[in-house]
Amino acid sequence: MKRVVVTGLGAITPLGNTVESFWQQILAGKSGVGPITKFDASKFKTQFASEVKDFNAETFLDKKEIKKYDVFTQYAIASSDQAITDSGLDFSTMTDDQLAEVGVIWATGNGGIGTFEAQLEEFHAGDGTPRFSPFFIPKMIVDIAAGVISIRHRLRGPNYCTVSACASSNTAIINAFDTIRLGKAAIMIAGGSEAAITKSSVGGFNAAQALSKNNDDPQGASRPFDVDRDGFVMGEGAGALILEELEHAVSRGAHIYAEIVGGGMAGDAYHLTGTPPDGVGAGLGMTSALKDAGIAADQIDYINAHATSTGLGDLSELQAINRVFKDLPVVIGATKSMTGHLLGAAGAIESVISILAIRDGIIPPTINTKNLDENIPKGLNIVLGEPIKKEINYVLNNTFGFGGHTASTIFKKYKA
Repeated sequence: MKRVVVTGLGAITPLGNTVESFWQQILAGKSGVGPITKFDASKFKTQFASEVKDFNAETFLDKKEIKKYDVFTQYAIASSDQAITDSGLDFSTMTDDQLAEVGVIWATGNGGIGTFEAQLEEFHAGDGTPRFSPFFIPKMIVDIAAGVISIRHRLRGPNYCTVSACASSNTAIINAFDTIRLGKAAIMIAGGSEAAITKSSVGGFNAAQALSKNNDDPQGASRPFDVDRDGFVMGEGAGALILEELEHAVSRGAHIYAEIVGGGMAGDAYHLTGTPPDGVGAGLGMTSALKDAGIAADQIDYINAHATSTGLGDLSELQAINRVFKDLPVVIGATKSMTGHLLGAAGAIESVISILAIRDGIIPPTINTKNLDENIPKGLNIVLGEPIKKEINYVLNNTFGFGGHTASTIFKKYKA
């Protein structure tokens, strides 16, 4: 099968709206969390989130377009445009046949939930007469970001959306990887976006007992593996990758960040929202990714853990890691401690982090974790507090979602 490399990156995040500004904040151990500004959260159990800041859609969309697109689609356009520019690709110079070799697989967990919520509020505030915007459905549906990216650049290759809750964008990246290595496309734009800091979303996750309620210390609320963790912190944003068939990338002299070499997916088959204590699905997904990459567990240098800061979830994942990587010196980190949990976009933005860790030979810290849970398996090497300089040849990136979905990707330092 064909080899697949990463030639472009894009990021819209709570810690910066370019890849490099985001990366520098991550290495500095900064938190993107603060009080919710998108609505009045004073009556909610959780009153903070990790919001994107200083985002101006008018820098890349005209006002008519902005009205057509939910914020999750705006984030998708911004991050994918960044990645395309970063890759050096110019789709305007390509023939129709060449554009048929370029596709988009874009992920989201919640899609246009803000649009859905606002439209229903407007309807219920009226006299019952159904006055709905003609843009309501195309703004709301989860596949629309993939479609808009395709339309924007006249890309006629495979085009669809993946939805597997918080595993969605890792699933998109794996599917894009498979599409190229099977010869069904030469270039794929893959990633995910989320804009779910809304009343219904925060209220719903509160009802499910999933969110941290540490309103007194929002920036310290996301504390993976800590004995006092009390739930995840809602985040938003987008991450984008340009995946490209190796020979195609080399022939045009593209800068290559890394190679993607493996992807594994599995199911917990356990519970609607909970994870099994032994992390069976997570273990199967990681093992599948290793097999797909054709490498042994001892070749992985860094695991970017899913690690949302939930009581059962963190322990479940670490039990799975312990089973697959037992007694190996692999370093485990949890960058959601800084970004919050970007839900369906988490896998994409954490893939960006994983790739930059390979590029710069540095593992980002896990912040806020003061007292490790005593139930964590002994001997695991969790990076806390400060980044670690280390040559990194292979990174494993984990994502897991409600419904028992698990997806793990493996990136490798590129060698010609």
